[in-house]
Amino acid sequence: MKQAIENIRNLAHEALESSQSLKEIDEIRVRFLGKKGELTNILKQMGSLSAEERPVIGQLANEIRAKIETEITSRISQLKEQELERRLREERLDVTLPSTRHPLGKQHPINQVLDEVKDIFLGMGFSITEGPEVETDYYNFEALNLPKDHPARDTQDTFYISDNILLRTQTSPVQIRVMEQQKPPVRVIAPGRVFRSDAVDATHSPIFHQIEGLVVDKGVTMADLKGTLEIFVKELYGPETVVRFRPHHFPFTEPSAEMDIMCFECQGKGCSLCKGEGWIEILGCGMVHPKVLQNVGIDPDEYSGFAFGMGLERIVMRRYNIKDLRLFYENDVRFLGQF
Repeated sequence: MKQAIENIRNLAHEALESSQSLKEIDEIRVRFLGKKGELTNILKQMGSLSAEERPVIGQLANEIRAKIETEITSRISQLKEQELERRLREERLDVTLPSTRHPLGKQHPINQVLDEVKDIFLGMGFSITEGPEVETDYYNFEALNLPKDHPARDTQDTFYISDNILLRTQTSPVQIRVMEQQKPPVRVIAPGRVFRSDAVDATHSPIFHQIEGLVVDKGVTMADLKGTLEIFVKELYGPETVVRFRPHHFPFTEPSAEMDIMCFECQGKGCSLCKGEGWIEILGCGMVHPKVLQNVGIDPDEYSGFAFGMGLERIVMRRYNIKDLRLFYENDVRFLGQF
């Protein structure tokens, strides 16, 4: 029996040495160490041995089992290492080859110019504030001196959710909310998306972006308004930019004005871009109407202020000489890649 156990050891060693796969090794383990394996079958015959021989044969069998298990573990490690070396040889990569280029996206031109506008006004001491896009009739119209029967509402026709809830037509409601929560001095700009029931064409969209500004303090005058806006425009378009203010009417400011810049295409001579006028309208502005101040609990005899509002898309169009507003929303990478 001792000789038979030694033979099992030798046979297992030879089989493992010639094995070439993990599957073969598992078959060898079952053949020699399994429940019906050769070593197990010999051990089942130990009942025929004398009391003196059993412990000797049992110890030898355990030693042979341990050696075979050790060799199995070692052979598995060798095969795994050989497989890894083979894969590294066959699947190696040339790291010196150029990689596949993945095109990187760019910031949308509207966001680029919006960031510039924010930086300009932050540099003049303004803060940035936001408000809800879904507004009440009070904040969007009534608090801004536009009662329900005011004819100026016709030019700001919007999308109504109910008789009293609507999509805001301007970011002016943000100014009302700021003045309700913060007593003067106030110096803020309110950028955001607004909605109007406009037909889509080269210069109009039912969804667009607006930037409005508000300053309220003691002793604020029209001169402060003009100086602030002139600095802004020169920072945005260049120091050579020429501006003019024209009288206008807005229900929430008095006096009111529109600010134009001299056409950068024809230098005021008149061309197709400025429709022969030599000037391009850029924004509306004015001194905050006393009634608007009263609506938010600010004494118009003690405080005054100015406000302005501009369409961001129009600002971007002027900045990059873009003729059609629809290009901003068509997601054409040929257009967007230019910026």
